Amino acid sequence: MTESEVRKLLRQMKELDSQTAFRDFYNMTYDRLFRIAYYYVKQEEWSQEIVLDVFLKLWKQRSNLLDVRNIEDYCFILVKNASLNYLEKESRHTLIHPDSLPEPQEQSSSPEEALISEELFALYVKALDRLPERCREVFIRIREEKQSYAQVAEELGISTNTVDAQLQKATARLKEMISRAEID
Repeated sequence: MTESEVRKLLRQMKELDSQTAFRDFYNMTYDRLFRIAYYYVKQEEWSQEIVLDVFLKLWKQRSNLLDVRNIEDYCFILVKNASLNYLEKESRHTLIHPDSLPEPQEQSSSPEEALISEELFALYVKALDRLPERCREVFIRIREEKQSYAQVAEELGISTNTVDAQLQKATARLKEMISRAEID
């Protein structure tokens, strides 16, 4: 997804109320936004609901989206905030017996460490989105979904050697993009 592609879709959404442009924007960004929501809430169903709510909000705000300087970061923040709000709402609705609570643990990370962790995650998601499709698919299946090389090879109709090569390529590119982004 390039900035010019996104800007074109946002312009069509604003000027033409184009549902087709919105659907294209949705298709372009859904997976990334889902991964962000899942990072926070750790439940697939909740993540889907959060992302759909964010897209509804984006549709309602379509006339103002062109004014947003960095739509990628804006969407990331919307999903993050919606995820945290969802978690808060769910915790209020869930009655927990005191005996079932885990033992309190010391807070080992500072707010600065938490911010750095979130920024690195955002870089990771952006870099992952910029990988070639096959590399991204292999990487996600092996590293995030914990599938075996053989399982990925069978499902994608490729050899395990190709899976290994694609994974190495994805890992190298991710490292390069993330380290380059940290310098910029």
